[in-house]
Amino acid sequence: MENSIEKSVLYVVATPIGNLKDVTYRAVEVLSHVDHIAAEDTRHSARLLKQYQIHTPCTALHEHNERQVAHSIIEKIHQGETWALISDAGTPVVSDPGYFLIKEARIQGVKIVPLPGPNAAIAALSASGMPSDRFVFEGFLPAKSTARQKHLQALAVESRTMLFYESPHRVLASLQDMLTAFGGERPMVFARELTKTYETIRQDSIAQILKWVESDTQQLKGEMVLIVAGADKGPAGSLGHADEVLSLLLAELPVKQAAHLASQITGVKKNELYQKALAMKSSKS
Repeated sequence: MENSIEKSVLYVVATPIGNLKDVTYRAVEVLSHVDHIAAEDTRHSARLLKQYQIHTPCTALHEHNERQVAHSIIEKIHQGETWALISDAGTPVVSDPGYFLIKEARIQGVKIVPLPGPNAAIAALSASGMPSDRFVFEGFLPAKSTARQKHLQALAVESRTMLFYESPHRVLASLQDMLTAFGGERPMVFARELTKTYETIRQDSIAQILKWVESDTQQLKGEMVLIVAGADKGPAGSLGHADEVLSLLLAELPVKQAAHLASQITGVKKNELYQKALAMKSSKS
């Protein structure tokens, strides 16, 4: 294989999310020929590197040391070294460390080359049967219950398909909060352990998914992607729908901002919704 690696470059390399065979030829080439690899967890990445006989030295770059290590990496790249950034699984920076390094490298004129590849959210979406022409990636929800519930309530009127990451110890609480925020009948897909031996992808209502996970503790193992259908907008310009949207937004936003967003969502005139918002606020005071 011809070595086409550039010098003084930072490569952002996507790696498998489970099945090691999902690595690309180009990823193996780059990881084999760069001067150094910045890895989220060098012990975790060792399995992949050993599989493909990659002996490139590694440096840990994680959420606790990223700012310090990033400056050192950028300095070495300016001195002529070539580096690759990888995470434990999937595409770096997407709900993983690396954002600060990429941002600072751009500011300091470092050439950054992305290598596309596996991503758990996109893999789950592709097999979900959910609308994928417009979607929003929300990553991990807040760990604390109050913040999580507030965040989900703000998404109750989101019309795009929503993608979330979740961990085993918090998935039940998140599903319960989704039930409260979105309603039990809202369609969703529960995807777990993608590309691995016990891969599971199930589509049902939020209420039924919650019931199923509560009754089967096997579903509490591994990493999850939760895909939730967007809210039904209802008829364009519907006043009834607009009232519902406005009421939800007013719980979190000032009157003017709530009216503006409700107008964009429903198609009802902003001035009309502003007057309604004032009336709603007045009736609750």
